[in-house]
Formats: sequence, structure tokens, C-alpha cells
Amino acid sequence: MIKRLFRGLIAISALALLSGCGGGDSAGTSATRSIAVIPKGLTHEFWKSIHAGAVKAAREINDGSEEPLVEIIWNGPLKEDDRESQINIVGSMVLRGVDGIVLAPLDDQALVKPVETAAEAGIPVVIIDSGVQTEQYASFVATDNFEGGRLGGKHLAELLGGRGNVILVRYQEGSASTTKREEGFLEAISQYPDINILSSNQYSGSTRETALKLAENLGRTYGDQVDGVFCPCEPVTVTMVKALKDLNLAGGKVKIVGFDASEASVNDLKAGDVQALVLQDPVNMGYLGVRTILASLANEPVEKRIDTGVTIITAENMNEPRSQQLLYPPLKEFLEE
Repeated sequence: MIKRLFRGLIAISALALLSGCGGGDSAGTSATRSIAVIPKGLTHEFWKSIHAGAVKAAREINDGSEEPLVEIIWNGPLKEDDRESQINIVGSMVLRGVDGIVLAPLDDQALVKPVETAAEAGIPVVIIDSGVQTEQYASFVATDNFEGGRLGGKHLAELLGGRGNVILVRYQEGSASTTKREEGFLEAISQYPDINILSSNQYSGSTRETALKLAENLGRTYGDQVDGVFCPCEPVTVTMVKALKDLNLAGGKVKIVGFDASEASVNDLKAGDVQALVLQDPVNMGYLGVRTILASLANEPVEKRIDTGVTIITAENMNEPRSQQLLYPPLKEFLEE
């Protein structure tokens, strides 16, 4: 894997040399700004919501124009562990000479060189969702993931009355967003001396298949001891519920606080198999990502860090208007079937 990543980085460097001034050249030949929006993956509803937000921003800007002022180029890896594919996609956008890139880095280290190469080619980058270990980007538009994890941990502790045994199911090494959530959860739980952490070092991986396998293993190992589980992303939340159902521990017997929403996780919340979901605002994240890159291209001042907010949704507040907006993002309004 390391060798393949290294070859990908070399390829990107070559592309940057070929592209010269990058976005500056393309901007000079067309009135349309081409913005590449590159998610971590293409399948989960979270990324579809990011896409919807990006399209929403472009539609607003293009409204009333005879020709498009903004073109969104949507492309990303099929799976959220394919670092090499994301590296190559960034490189292809540099070669294409797009005006700007909105990127959700799969890995906070592996995507450093691609981000820096794009910047050196004159193509500004806005980072969304998950951080990267470089400062060569225009802005970081994302949830305060540490705060989201902290709120999730505090809520789980309150559900347990401040005592009991809990499990933290980690997502994937190198994923900065979920790592911050996990750290926030652990910080919150550390404030409750009567809560014991049974497991906090197991990674689910990026697919539902690997997440389900880990959830089943954790359920078999700790099923008769665990009182609560924190899941830092949607695939982990859904698969943990399935594993607990198979062990007859769902329905609130084991309290679950998850992160992000999908049709399955919302149904689990309604059914009482999930007690709370910590929700981001991915539509707003995609929207602000595009708006911010366009502001940067116009040489307008942009904030280095833009917080898109985090909310805890429970059965008690899920029918409130704001909760409904987050639980049911307007995908059909902005994305073709």
C-alpha cells in the first residue's frame, strides 16, 4: 500500500508540472468556474448530502445567468478506504486545470502532498469534513468533531445515570474526523468515575461488512456486561444495532449513541434501538465548501476555520423542524435519480 501511495504522489507531482498555473489558466479561457468536489466516498447518504449542498450553491450562483458561472465536478472513491484512488482523483483535477478543489481527505497524512501540489499549481483547496496535516488550504469547513464526540459521550453518560460499562467502537485509522469524535467521547466519559470503558481500541473499518464483523465480536465478548455503546459514524451505528438485535440486546437494553443519519439509523431511532444520533449538517458543509472556494477565487477574505454545527437528535426532539431538516436532507431536490 505504501509503495502504491508513493507512486501516486509522484504522479501528482508530474501532473502539477504539466498543468502549470492550474486554475488560473482555465479561468482565463472561460467565464465558468470549474469546482471539483471530492468526497471520501460515493455511497453513504452523508456524501450524497454533501453533493446536494454543492449543487445548491451552484444553482444559486447560476440562477438567471445565460451560461453557467459555476460547474460542479463530483468525483470520489467508491470505498472510504481507497486512499490511492482519492490521491489520483486530486491529481486528475490538477491536470484538468480546475479552478478550485473542495476535498474531504480520506487520510490526514496521505492527502498532504496532493493538497500541497494543488496549491503550488495555483489551485486553491477548501478542506471539508476531515482535517489534513498541512496549512496550504484556503479554509477548513467542517463540524467541530471533538465537540460532537464530547456531546455524544455526555449524553450516553446521562442515559446511564453516570455509571455502568461502555464500549467505544472506533472507525478507521487516519480518519481525522472520527478520531476527533472518539477523543471527544473519551474526554467526556473521563468525567464520570463510575463509568468503565470495556473496549476503546477496536477499529471497524470503512465498510458495513467489516463493521458488522467487529460489532458481532464485541457483542459476543461483552454482551452480558455492556450498558452503552458510542458509534462515531453511520456504518458503525447501523451494524452495532444489528449485532445487538441478534443478541437480543437491542430496544434500549444497551444504550446506543450514534453519529450521522441514514434511513436505517433514523428508523432505529424511531424504534428505540438507538437512543440518540449526533448529527452534522452535510448539506450546509457542501454548500459552504463551494461558496468559500469561490470567495477565495474572488480574492475575498475567508475564515481559516468554519464550524458547520452539531446537534443531538433524540426521540423527544426528532419531530422538531430543525431536526427534520437534518434527518431528511433534500437529496431529491438537488440530485438526479
